[in-house]
Amino acid sequence: MKTAVVILNWNGKDFLRTFLPGLVDSVRDMDAEVIVADNASEDGSTDWLREEMPELKLLCFDRNYGFTGGYNRAFRELEEYDPEYFVLINSDIEVGPDWLFPLQEWMDIHEDCAACAPKLHSWQEGRRSYFEYAGAAGGWLDHYGYPFCRGRVMSRLEEDQGQYDDPADVLWATGACLMVRSSVWKKLGGLDERFFAHMEEIDFCWRARLDGWRVNVVPRSVVFHVGGGTLPQDSPFKLYLNYRNNLLMLGNNLAPTLAMNNIYDVLAGTAPEIASSSDDLKSCLDVLDEMDDAFRDKLVSACAADACRRAKFRIFRRMVLDVMASMVYLLKGKGSYFKSVWKAHRDYRNMRRSCGRDEVEALLERDLDSGGSIAARLLDIDLNRKMGDRVKVRGILDEYIILLNCILRDGIFDYLKEKTK
Repeated sequence: MKTAVVILNWNGKDFLRTFLPGLVDSVRDMDAEVIVADNASEDGSTDWLREEMPELKLLCFDRNYGFTGGYNRAFRELEEYDPEYFVLINSDIEVGPDWLFPLQEWMDIHEDCAACAPKLHSWQEGRRSYFEYAGAAGGWLDHYGYPFCRGRVMSRLEEDQGQYDDPADVLWATGACLMVRSSVWKKLGGLDERFFAHMEEIDFCWRARLDGWRVNVVPRSVVFHVGGGTLPQDSPFKLYLNYRNNLLMLGNNLAPTLAMNNIYDVLAGTAPEIASSSDDLKSCLDVLDEMDDAFRDKLVSACAADACRRAKFRIFRRMVLDVMASMVYLLKGKGSYFKSVWKAHRDYRNMRRSCGRDEVEALLERDLDSGGSIAARLLDIDLNRKMGDRVKVRGILDEYIILLNCILRDGIFDYLKEKTK
């Protein structure tokens, strides 16, 4: 089995009835197998699967481990089959006959790609030409870690008119349908189970980028997503997960990312003639070969310390913005949303495990020892020169997307096309 296509199900019998037969048919001519992992459903899902599709491999868990724990357990059980790729796919996804081949072909050709995803369209009648909320055509983050997509900003959705039909490097890709290289999954330890559900794929993709891998959207593949299949969009629990997990994600990844920026800034300042003429960060980092060990250690230590300090301050400012949002919910009479935000902050403080200075220093040392290969992929020199200080890390826009969305409204998409292309 080259590719294991895994649906993680929890009380999704109706979606399985609707979409699973088409998914199974779509992979019959490929070296791929569809597996259903069930998180202790109580709606008769497993009985239906055993009766109607007994040929499918079914993994049954003793309780609901969430999206993160469920997939981690499923992929551990499938390791004996040694698949080259895993596909995480929601039960409320409709696929066409040719959705899998472009993803698998992309991964076969691009061995530096950790994960890739199709374009995500809405399944709803009359909206099938529009992008869908959960990932659209690939994701970015803004200065404070708010996710947005090519084709989706906040709740504003764009119609697909071919504007994102070129394969693209992104910071994150949708977990509703995500192909992952199994070796990278194992190396990174899978999904962070503190998340339970929501934004775990953003965290995984960001960690993969920090480890030197690419994340891509492959627009030749298109799937259709119902959305809200497990938790409705207006669920207070979903809101809680989004606020809490966004902070956990920043704690995992922001400091190492800022440290990469610091290394680039320092070297670009000490060797401007190299940084301004080269499209490859590696030539800039080669300056380190001329530095003695003491200076290099001091550089790494200073960059890591500054990054950790700024990461803490940025996360604090993000939490202030969250508090402001909670007050707006309260003024609008949405007391349950207000409580969700405050509970998210409380639980984040109890659960946080921020990347410390020693970890950041180790990451920088590892990258510099490899000739800057991680930073070269994480940073985009052409984009940095074009946008000045507004973009540093490929996939993170150094602006406040909520404010831009309010000001530019539908014009936000044209603005972001220039920023993210």
